[in-house]
Amino acid sequence: MKRAMCAALLVAALAAPTRADLSKPSVRAVPADFALQDDSGRTIRLSTLKGKVVLLDFWATWCTGCKVEIPWFMEFQRTYAAKGFAAVGVAMDDEGWEKVRPYLAQHPFNYPIVVGTADLATRYGVVALPVTVLVDRKGKVAATHVGVVEKGTFERELQTLLEERP
Repeated sequence: MKRAMCAALLVAALAAPTRADLSKPSVRAVPADFALQDDSGRTIRLSTLKGKVVLLDFWATWCTGCKVEIPWFMEFQRTYAAKGFAAVGVAMDDEGWEKVRPYLAQHPFNYPIVVGTADLATRYGVVALPVTVLVDRKGKVAATHVGVVEKGTFERELQTLLEERP
């Protein structure tokens, strides 16, 4: 799966725009809910984050583009958490926690990380990494980004979503 995702990422990066505008609130759809455990065994459910602006980051330890974006997401977590922002990382490594736990030990995150499943990837249309889904306070998908996106684009979109009324 790793090689296929790398090849798909290259194709997606060449074909996809570097920016995805936020969809209008009236056309936003509810994303697939999930209940996955983080590295401490705590269950993370997307539906329990309703009321917050959520950045859902599909990534992997081997993904170079992911490693570019993750520090930005940690900065956003520090900067915007008090305003109702929450980042959740969904690691898509084939080896699961066997690969992810050692990575987290060497590269601590300030937001929860869960290990995704092939079913979850299918439900979110993840065929390449990174994929970042922005969910508004009403629990609806406002944007989906495939590939690396400029930090400023993410930040502008987050600020817009944080200003929207629930």
